[in-house]
Amino acid sequence: MSTPFSGIAGTTVTLTGTGFTGATSVTFGGVPATSFNVVSATQITAVAPAGAGTVQIVVTTSGGTSNGINFTYATATAVITSVVPNQGPVAGGNTVTVSGSGFTGATAVRFGTTNAGFITVSPTQITAYAPAGPAGTVNVTVVTPGGTSNGVPYSYVNVPTLSGVVPSQGPLAGTNTVTLTGTNLTGATAVSFGGHAATSFTVVSATQITAVVPSGSPGGVPVTVTTPGGTTAGTVFYFYVAPPTLTAATPGSGAVAGGTSVTLTGTNLLGTTAVLFGATAATSFTVVSDTQINAVAPAGAGGTVAVTVTTPGGPSNGVAYTYVGAPTVSSVAPNQGPLSGGNTVTLTGTNLTGVTTVQFGGVFAGFTVISDTQLTATVPAGAAGTVNVTVTAPGGTSAGVPYTRLAPPGI
Repeated sequence: MSTPFSGIAGTTVTLTGTGFTGATSVTFGGVPATSFNVVSATQITAVAPAGAGTVQIVVTTSGGTSNGINFTYATATAVITSVVPNQGPVAGGNTVTVSGSGFTGATAVRFGTTNAGFITVSPTQITAYAPAGPAGTVNVTVVTPGGTSNGVPYSYVNVPTLSGVVPSQGPLAGTNTVTLTGTNLTGATAVSFGGHAATSFTVVSATQITAVVPSGSPGGVPVTVTTPGGTTAGTVFYFYVAPPTLTAATPGSGAVAGGTSVTLTGTNLLGTTAVLFGATAATSFTVVSDTQINAVAPAGAGGTVAVTVTTPGGPSNGVAYTYVGAPTVSSVAPNQGPLSGGNTVTLTGTNLTGVTTVQFGGVFAGFTVISDTQLTATVPAGAAGTVNVTVTAPGGTSAGVPYTRLAPPGI
């Protein structure tokens, strides 16, 4: 037998047999070997001369000529045209398709200097299993009896990592853009939110990706990025937040000058980032709980606006809040009465709807609102003299108009 069974001119072939002592020639298809060496009675090494096709190797001794054994001359060196994929994890183990020509009789596939497991599928294709390797680029080569092929680059890529996602929460409908930070993100092929592919993503750099969040259900999901180096660990979470709802604003009205403290009640109010009265931001607000916010109404024009809140889950529905002008009192009729009080007077003015108090010189009086321009009040007892009558409503407190208490006549 001979090893190897094929090669090119200059290939050293080991012949194994018997009776080799005193060999006088070794020929390849009748052409003498470039050189040969009788190692022992059972082994000869010979250097193949120039030749082509399949020829017979024959050994001649003083005892005669041996039988022939086949040796095939390789016609050309293998050529690699592509390696797909051309990158993979440093741990190796991924399947790589090597395409080209002249792969028949391939004896090795190398990634750099490291041999890989492989299967020769055809003269133009080899399936190789990438060995482990350090991060960086190496040449893939194929060794055949015709020699070693050209090298085609293959890159070993470190496993990607994620350290954060900003913002880390958003609406159930998705569509918002988040920024992922980490390492080894170049070449990312997929971004996933709880197993659902991002609507789209852009690799900004090796440490940053922007992604458009897909829709999801309430709760936290792991965010992962996949590159040729592998998939991140799934230890970074994104939270889907249900949209907020509002059920009431109390009080439901206040002064056009603003400054009214309003309690908003509803659901999913944690994380509120904005409170709007119409299109105007609240002067300030405090999230008390998931169901309550205390806000200070900004100034506004007379009329009703919708109060809304915004959280990472999106904007809420609106609840009504009415801006009311300050009440005015233009007259009190009658404008005088007894010290004992108890008499009824009529107050005329504007913005009297919603009046909460009527005072005679600081003393509260019972009252009935008749209309936005009129109310009746029962005068409280008091000392002789003139006092100011004022009314207070959501729009503020009116200026005072005089009312005089008279002592009874004496004889």
